[in-house]
Amino acid sequence: MTLGKTEKKKDSRLWYIGSALTFLLIKGKSLLALLKFGKFGGAIFSMVASIGAYALIYPWQFAMGIVLLLFIHEMGHVIAAKQKGLPVSAPLFIPFLGAMIGLKKHPQDAKTEAYIAMGGPILGTIGAIAVFIVAYYTDSPLLYSLAYVGFFLNLINLLPIHPLDGGRIATAVSRWLWLVGLIGGLGVIIYMRSILFFIIWALFAYDLYKKYVKGRRNVIVESFGASFIVPVEHLYTQGIAIPGPEHKRELPFCTYCNLDDQRQYVTVEWVGIDFKGRISMPQQGIIKRVHVTGLEHQQLPEGYHIKLNCKVEYSRYENDKYYEVPLSSRYKFGFSYALLAVVLIGMMFMVHNVGNIDL
Repeated sequence: MTLGKTEKKKDSRLWYIGSALTFLLIKGKSLLALLKFGKFGGAIFSMVASIGAYALIYPWQFAMGIVLLLFIHEMGHVIAAKQKGLPVSAPLFIPFLGAMIGLKKHPQDAKTEAYIAMGGPILGTIGAIAVFIVAYYTDSPLLYSLAYVGFFLNLINLLPIHPLDGGRIATAVSRWLWLVGLIGGLGVIIYMRSILFFIIWALFAYDLYKKYVKGRRNVIVESFGASFIVPVEHLYTQGIAIPGPEHKRELPFCTYCNLDDQRQYVTVEWVGIDFKGRISMPQQGIIKRVHVTGLEHQQLPEGYHIKLNCKVEYSRYENDKYYEVPLSSRYKFGFSYALLAVVLIGMMFMVHNVGNIDL
């Protein structure tokens, strides 16, 4: 399946613009919101939505093929995570961006993180090879194109840039590969003229700057917000005054790590309004303070409530032991990483020669 140059440019613009908007709109934990439809409901819903989105640009058979190849790739991560005893969510598909799984427990070391990251490109490559074999025996232009896209997507995913798989594999090989991704990845992105990958690269570059440049000069304090709905009807009946909307104060807190889900939590308390709450940290950190930023008074059917808005200020905690990987494992991951990239490049050239697919 080949497209004319004009049509290709139009499709590329739609692809990149859609990708960038999708990435900006759903970046962060909201990516997992669809999973609330049930264990597999979110995956099925997002898969159908992705097929429909791709079908706006490509034939529906090609759209379905892309999503199935993404599914195979994500199942590689799922299988690898299960082998390491880490529970995962069902795959979530994001139109024009790809797919992802959510780890319910964080890996305890870089070796485990790299193993899980490697699972996706390996199974994804096997899936694309299977499509290529079928295309060869059926001489199907559609399947040749699907195989080429499958090899290309898995190859791009190997760029040593977080949050791509290559960036996670690099944690077990050498973090110096992130510098290779920072420099070489930009060249690839400029060549591809991809807005989406430029956004990913820019976020990765900024994160490296904060961690290894700005963070070395002084402690970087980050923050995030949290909200709670607190019933206060009983306080009114007791004649206790409720603070106004502009009220500000610091809250006493405690922090702990849950061994079950490997997450850090912060518990806060405000004795005056009989409030106790728990906040999940986005990453491991040293808590500086928790303070109230404002109160919103609300009259709900079940009684009078206030919405308590607060902010958690913290500095990231970096455990250097996380990156301690045995030398033999570094060599194994490095060799597998390079071999997989060579295989993918070779298969792309093979599809080009056999199936007459443009590079």
